[in-house]
Amino acid sequence: MIHHLYNPSFEFVHKPVVFDKNTDRGLLQYCLGATLYMPGTKEIIEKIINKNILEYTSMVMCCEDAIDVNDLSKAEDNILKHLSLLSKAVLEEKIEIGDIPLTFVRVRNPEQFRSFASRLNEDHVQILSGIVFPKFTSYNGADYLSILYSINQKYGCSLYCMPLLEGRDIAFKEIREKELLAVKQLLSPFQNLVLNIRIGGTDLSSLFAVRRGINYSIYDILTVKDCLTDIVNYFGRVDDDYTISGPVWEYFLAYTNDSIDQILEKNIHLSLLNRHEIINEAIDGLLREVILDKANGFVGKTIIHPSHARFVNAMQAVTKEEYDDAEQILKTSGGVIKSKNANKMNEINPHRSWAQKTHYRAQAYGVVPDGRSYLKLIMGNS
Repeated sequence: MIHHLYNPSFEFVHKPVVFDKNTDRGLLQYCLGATLYMPGTKEIIEKIINKNILEYTSMVMCCEDAIDVNDLSKAEDNILKHLSLLSKAVLEEKIEIGDIPLTFVRVRNPEQFRSFASRLNEDHVQILSGIVFPKFTSYNGADYLSILYSINQKYGCSLYCMPLLEGRDIAFKEIREKELLAVKQLLSPFQNLVLNIRIGGTDLSSLFAVRRGINYSIYDILTVKDCLTDIVNYFGRVDDDYTISGPVWEYFLAYTNDSIDQILEKNIHLSLLNRHEIINEAIDGLLREVILDKANGFVGKTIIHPSHARFVNAMQAVTKEEYDDAEQILKTSGGVIKSKNANKMNEINPHRSWAQKTHYRAQAYGVVPDGRSYLKLIMGNS
């Protein structure tokens, strides 16, 4: 896979790299980008084999909230069929492993995961990238992790996990810090198998009977903002090695290119933060929230509509000024130096962790000339 294939004519300063499920975890955890959640009953085999999926590069086939419990067997059968047929297509050289989006299964609970795991075979795990653990807690986490570890031992593979933090123990202040510490300690021995920490923004909101509207972000919901703050505090520290994805944006509207020339003239960051319309209220809201995600250390975002992928992934790209600063910092041993653009100081030791993260993002999503390039990358030839 490679990001931004929908816009092959875009001129990067540095192009994004190619990646697949076997890419080193250090880089791969930054490559997830816009991760599309879909019901486990959805048929997408032909789109993958025919290479009709250019915009999203990671997906989750869901056996939990996205389906009715009565459809669980149907979803499991469909997922296994997809994995089998994709494995066969790779074997027959119809596609390469790098043509397949990073594919995860969101299981329902440890019991269902154990049952589903018993149905996996060697062909399946060659295609599958990992498992999403919903409502992950210190109480059920050991069961989830032991089952995953057993699969990896049995097949000699490296299936990853993505714990989803979204339940009452995370939402409610009086128990949250104790729970986050317990979860972190539980995950620590398995850190090499944790590809990403995911956050269930919708579930957290529901526990307070609130829902963010189209004209404001998850950061405006104070109770959920508190949860996000504490999750980043526990899992986003510089001495840890976790990436955390931004919560899902729930709204989607179609857009057209009728006024693309006018759109491309706009300063995306200034317009969004001043709430000047760029595309439409749903897409502008998504872009505004992605800017806040990035500012707070999140990488990528859960999405529920394919049209969101290009917006999220384009905004992960690094500007040339950011890239120059990061490379300067990483190549300097210490002290304080003037940035290449001579508009800021780069203090080497305090900024080194930011620089390393920026370096990985640049590899995964590419380097664009400047902030005005984001909309050009987004709009492409659609």
